Amino acid sequence: MKKALSIAGSDCSGGAGIQADLKTMTMNGVYAMCAITALTAQNTTGVTGIMETTPDFLEKQINAVFDDIRPDAVKIGMVSSSDLIKVIAKQLRFYDAQNIVVDPVMVATSGSELIKSDSVETLINELLPLATVVTPNIPEAEILSSIKINSEDDMLKAAKIIHDTYGSAVLVKGGHSINDANDMLYKDGKAHWFYGKRIDNPNTHGTGCTLSSAIAANLAKGYSLEMAVEKAKEYISGALSAMLDLGKGSGPMNHAFDLNSHFSK
Repeated sequence: MKKALSIAGSDCSGGAGIQADLKTMTMNGVYAMCAITALTAQNTTGVTGIMETTPDFLEKQINAVFDDIRPDAVKIGMVSSSDLIKVIAKQLRFYDAQNIVVDPVMVATSGSELIKSDSVETLINELLPLATVVTPNIPEAEILSSIKINSEDDMLKAAKIIHDTYGSAVLVKGGHSINDANDMLYKDGKAHWFYGKRIDNPNTHGTGCTLSSAIAANLAKGYSLEMAVEKAKEYISGALSAMLDLGKGSGPMNHAFDLNSHFSK
């Protein structure tokens, strides 16, 4: 069985972060593991508190996984400090980790800031050069590229800047009112568009976590990056289409929309 590791923060309400990652990876057919960067107090209405893991303990978690059950892919989500980012980069280089998906979580779906502004430069310099693919949304792509994005042409320009500067493939997610849920993968100097129909569901908590984890799971299974993204988008569309409605704010998706077994009854 293929294995995937999520290095990210915990979401106590279960819709994003480590919890979304483990659900997504499991539903996409791989053995899911995690190294927790922070505990968060959050729900569908926002983030009210963050308590970071110490760098030493995060390193111990990563080592424990790689020394025993080496992952075939790694997804990196919320990392809120420079010291934690440096530990992740150091250990991934030490273990020569493969199929690294970096979801540069800077702002939550609710609008809450999740990463300290002084850590953005560290994330860019330490993690992006290690990434197989980085998956920014529009606001994150604007930060990474230092340009304003108002159109699909701007998405392409931003992706090219990020790709040419750091060497990783870039999936710019167009869901922030730029287009009708169309995402663009920029890889090896070429753009590949993934077209999707916007699903009229206000409950989008954890969409970024879910998409990046599904991509990592599919890379772990040996799919090409293009096919991994295509399958991940198909999965997230199904989770959104299930129309789960929980909480008072932007609620979670139904990650287990396709679960159908004797044990789920």
